[in-house]
Amino acid sequence: MKLNNEEINRYSRHLTLPEVGMAGQLELKESSVLMIGAGGLGSPLGMYLGAVGVGKIGLVDFDVVDHTNLHRQIAHTTSDEGRPKVESLRDTILAGNPNIEVEIHNIRLARDNVLELFKQYDIIADGSDNFETRYLINDAAYFSKKPLVSAAIFRFQGQITIFSPEAGGPCYRCLYSEPPPASLVPN
Repeated sequence: MKLNNEEINRYSRHLTLPEVGMAGQLELKESSVLMIGAGGLGSPLGMYLGAVGVGKIGLVDFDVVDHTNLHRQIAHTTSDEGRPKVESLRDTILAGNPNIEVEIHNIRLARDNVLELFKQYDIIADGSDNFETRYLINDAAYFSKKPLVSAAIFRFQGQITIFSPEAGGPCYRCLYSEPPPASLVPN
């Protein structure tokens, strides 16, 4: 795999960085990330993954853009209201970088589809907004031996953690064996 002239120009700042260079940029182009959630966390993540040249980005979400999303979900605009979030985010990512591939999965992640979906990607990025999905993603990443980048936001607090089961590291369930009671912690 090579970079075309437009990509060399686009990524020229990366190419001059010793920590990235041509080898690193090609590695980004050959990589794939599956993002769960196309909202508050997924919007900027998708835009940045596309901008830096991740070759294949998968988007999983089953929700549609609502007017109340627009102040915090920056990939979506007023004209996107009522559209599936995965379609809106895909269009925003590709408008920023047409040299990559964006696959949309306008589905609810579930036990019967998660393992097959995870097989197609190198890294899983969880930006979901509920504990049921978060634990499903963790378990599927663990059994698929896929690195999992897990992020969450609540009001003005956020957290991000990288779990690497293929390297023998802990998983989300290792830290939090069971979801907290809904009465104590909101989704």
